[in-house]
Order: sequence, then structure tokens, then C-alpha cells
Amino acid sequence: MPITDHQRRWLKKQAHHLKPIVQLGAAGLSDAVLAEIELALDHHELVKVKVPGGDHDERDGIVTAIAERANADLVQRIGNTACYFRANPERRDRILLPL
Repeated sequence: MPITDHQRRWLKKQAHHLKPIVQLGAAGLSDAVLAEIELALDHHELVKVKVPGGDHDERDGIVTAIAERANADLVQRIGNTACYFRANPERRDRILLPL
């Protein structure tokens, strides 16, 4: 289920202090990097990912591809850093979104 605008604003506040957990290298979005992002989302639910600089359209494509392939919601993107959320109902201390 996609997140609402209210939930997105709330998640932005929660993610403000976070540091990027995964940083893509020159190779871009490989299967190994996607597996790390998946693992981070399972463990943290809310993660920041740093994508390589360069062409703006290429960065947009990578940010969108991560959201689609990881089945996550893009919370926000500022420059080279994107923030993603994917709920994990199996976590005991999961993030409870406001209604």
C-alpha cells in the first residue's frame, strides 16, 4: 500500500538524522548492491541510499529503479541521496506510521 502525503512528511522528519547506509559505486545498481538495500530495508525499514553523481537523468533512473526493484516507497530525494521506506511486519520494533 503506498504511503500518504502525511505519512511521507512524517517519514522525512524521521529520516533527517539518518546517515546513508548503502552507497552505490561506479558500477551503479548491481544485484549485489540491490541485495544490500533489501537487507537494510528488512532490518531498518527506513534507509538512505547515496547514488553516484553525474548525469541528472541517470540518477533519476537509478533512484526510481531502486524503489521499483526493492518494492519500497521513495520518501524523498535530495541531490545524490534518496530515502526509502518499506514496512516489515515481522519486526518487533517496527515503524508505526501515523494515519
